[in-house]
Parts: sequence; structure tokens; C-alpha cells
Amino acid sequence: MAAKPKLLDQLREAVRTRHYSIRTEHAYVNWARRFIRFHGTRHPIEMGEPEVGAFLTHLAVEGSVAASTQNQALSALLFLYREVLGRPLDEAIGPVVRADRPERLPVVLSRDEVRAVLDRLTGTHRLMAALLYGAGLRLMECLRLRIKDVDFEQRHLLVRDGKGRKDRVTLLPEALREPIARQIDEARSVHAVDLAEGFGRVYLPDALARKYPSADREPGWQYLFPASRRAVDPRSGVVRRHHPDERALQRAVKDAVRAAGIAKPATCHTFRHSFATHLLESGSDIRTVQELLGHQDVRTTMIYTHVLQSGPLGVRSPIDLLIG
Repeated sequence: MAAKPKLLDQLREAVRTRHYSIRTEHAYVNWARRFIRFHGTRHPIEMGEPEVGAFLTHLAVEGSVAASTQNQALSALLFLYREVLGRPLDEAIGPVVRADRPERLPVVLSRDEVRAVLDRLTGTHRLMAALLYGAGLRLMECLRLRIKDVDFEQRHLLVRDGKGRKDRVTLLPEALREPIARQIDEARSVHAVDLAEGFGRVYLPDALARKYPSADREPGWQYLFPASRRAVDPRSGVVRRHHPDERALQRAVKDAVRAAGIAKPATCHTFRHSFATHLLESGSDIRTVQELLGHQDVRTTMIYTHVLQSGPLGVRSPIDLLIG
């Protein structure tokens, strides 16, 4: 009789069965491991809400983690107990010291600052950063774009499996049509070489891969921004060409911000904040901006009303009317 898989292997299998991303898999396994070690390597089946609460409190008090980090740890442990151990926990957990959720305003670049940063980027890094700003994309949403996600006729981009595992449609900037068309040609050329050398298969979510067994070889499913080299898929062991590592773009943007002499702590995500703020400054309806960003709650979008150029909530100071 085959030995029962170890707990963390069971957790990995449960995550993959539900088609979660490899990043989620790594995060959930890491939190389960830390939880077990925190309680002296006791098996989670011997523990429950009190131990989970103690661990979450430790993260907040001793670890000084952000609220989002503590919430991710809670999600991982709820998943472990529900999907692997078959013993759902009470989501209230019990007395837990919650990590403070800092209410910081997002960093936003002015239009001139955005231009200055883009002018100091080159090649695909410039195009990717322009898409972050021009379409309001998150970093990984940009990197995961497929060729078929670009719709020139409808002038939109399809964002697949965004935050909250939801699809959405956002703008295809007119100014980026030609650069994106050239990038599609480049991606197709790379794919043709891969096919000629006996490769050319790209990662597809399990459900799609089962439904369309040969789709992973089709040009439309290839990444818009293919990696510079092929690599072994850590889950399947298949040699594929993935999208680029996000750290390369992060470093390029950081260097460009520094070269532009901008003192703000701007990152790739700052382009998304700037996209939303500049749309609102131009008079776009907040509900439209909400949809383009993929926010579930309009209150999340409303934070950008506090960083408009004309001051908080778009109000002018009375002294400007007196002296201006």
C-alpha cells in the first residue's frame, strides 16, 4: 500500500487541483510550514482556532507584519484546514491581535514625472511600463498578457484571472497600438523558433489545457512578452517559454525613477495609481475608473480622489482665490 503523502505535499496538490497560481501555492505552503514550526512541529490536526489565533497574534505583535500579510496567513490556514484536513475552522478564529492597516495615500506621479521615467526606459521595459500607466495594469497582469488578449478592433485589453481571480476589460491605449503590434510580431517570431526546435508549448491553466489539448502551441496563447530563454516548469517539468521575471522590470523602473531625479518612492505599481488619478483629474466617472481597475468596491477607488492635483477631494484653497 502506497504511503500517504506528507501534509505539505497534500496542500500543494489541493492548491493545484483548484487551479491557484504557483505564487499562491508557494505562499500557502510557506505559511503552513511557519505555523507548524511556531507550535513546536505539532501536526495541525491536533490544533485548531486557539493555535491559529496565537500564530496570527504573533505575526502582528512580534513580527510587525502588515494587515495584508496577516490576512494572507489566515487565508492559507483556513484553506489548509478546510481543503486538506477536512475540518473547517470558524473564520472568526477568536481573540486575535489584528495588524494595523495603515491608511497611507498612494504614491502618484505627475504627467511630467511619468514622461520622465518612461523616457529613461528602453525596449520592452518601456512598453511594459507604458502599459502599466496607459491601461492601469498591475505588474503581473501586464507580464501575463497573451497575444490573443490584445483586441485592436475593440480597442481593449483582456486581463485574465486578475486579482480576485476575475477577468476584466481595460483600455488599449491608442498611442501604444503600433509598439504592441511590433511586440506581437516579435513574440510570434520567438514562438516560431521554439516550434522549429521542438518546443513552443506555453503554460495554460489546467482547465484550459484539458479542454483544448493543443492550444498551448497556438500563437494566440503565447505570452505577449516572452522570456528571453526557455525554462523548466517547476510543476510539470516541461520545458517552456514563460513570461519575464518581474524583478527585471522592477529594477529598470527603480533605476529610471532615480535617473529622473524623482524623490518619490515610485514603483511599478505607482503607474497604476497615476493612471487612476489622472483619469479622475480629466473628468472620468469614478465608476468607470473602478471598472477599469477591477476594484470590487468603489470605496477602494475613492482613495484617488484624495490625491488629485487640485488638492484633497479636488477642493481649491480659499487663499488661491484671494491671491491667485
